[in-house]
Amino acid sequence: MIRLDIFSDPVCPWCYIGKANLDRALEAASGHPFAVEWHPFQLNPDMAPEGVDRADYLNLKFGGRMAEVNARLEQAAAAAGLSIDLAAIARVPNTLDAHRLIHWAGLEGRQAAVVSAVFRAYWREGRNIGDRAVLAGIAGAAGMDAAMTARLLASDADAADITARDQDARRKGVSAVPTFLIAQHYVVSGAQPPEVWGQVIAELSAQV
Repeated sequence: MIRLDIFSDPVCPWCYIGKANLDRALEAASGHPFAVEWHPFQLNPDMAPEGVDRADYLNLKFGGRMAEVNARLEQAAAAAGLSIDLAAIARVPNTLDAHRLIHWAGLEGRQAAVVSAVFRAYWREGRNIGDRAVLAGIAGAAGMDAAMTARLLASDADAADITARDQDARRKGVSAVPTFLIAQHYVVSGAQPPEVWGQVIAELSAQV
């Protein structure tokens, strides 16, 4: 197997779209060589623990371009086969706890399911993934121990480690997400279409 390390943040729409495109390519190539692992990168590492109002955040970031940005995002999501509900998203959360959950899910072999559920909860269901009860519920639905996850989230377990991994990724050159690291050597940036991933998979499969 070939390692595919993905640096991402659940509140990054292009990460969700990039994941959908990759998933389509992997489904089309059942014998693909990738072993996927997700890694933390916070778009807003200084975000308040309670998050901020999403409309205020977008107005501050994009101003009068917000409608244009949303339209482009919805078009790209539809092309990737995703249904998103921007109107349902009330807050931009701090994602440290979501990254902690994704890390723990990886230890239990449930990372793929949890990553998918976290993205879906935010972008399709408009749920606050900065809310620890929401995250514990996601963990339970994915087969993890929801009560244990809630206790861990109420502590500072692995928070320093997630922050350190985020900072290490930045030091190594990750400046935007999604970023895909293939075999710890080749970097693919952005929400690439399934055709690009299909070509990558074909080339790698021919080498193994």
